[in-house]
Amino acid sequence: QVHVVESGGGLVQAGGSLRLSCAASGRIYSINTMGWYRQAPGKQREPVAISTSADSTDYADSVKGRFTISRDNVKNTLYLQMSSLKAEDTAVYYCNVRVRVLGWGQTITEYWGQGTQVTVSS
Repeated sequence: QVHVVESGGGLVQAGGSLRLSCAASGRIYSINTMGWYRQAPGKQREPVAISTSADSTDYADSVKGRFTISRDNVKNTLYLQMSSLKAEDTAVYYCNVRVRVLGWGQTITEYWGQGTQVTVSS
């Protein structure tokens, strides 16, 4: 019913920048939150940056001051501008959306994208 597609990952040198995009589509009545998570090899998936429906944002301490999350509510698209990248930012980055689906009332349902690889070489 809802599709989430990330793009923009790749290989970058330490200190460089990348911009990730996440497009949500389908039977969306409204979006509650959109956020970025990441999972490095051998580690658990962790939140990176979250954007709420009230347009507030929250960042993991490890990315504060380097990453910026933004959102286009008309296009249902989420962005993550990543700067001053470090080797420890290497991970698969996942987009998460929590939405009200058309016809499902007030229930909030969570969807994940397939992930996009970000590799930072030192």
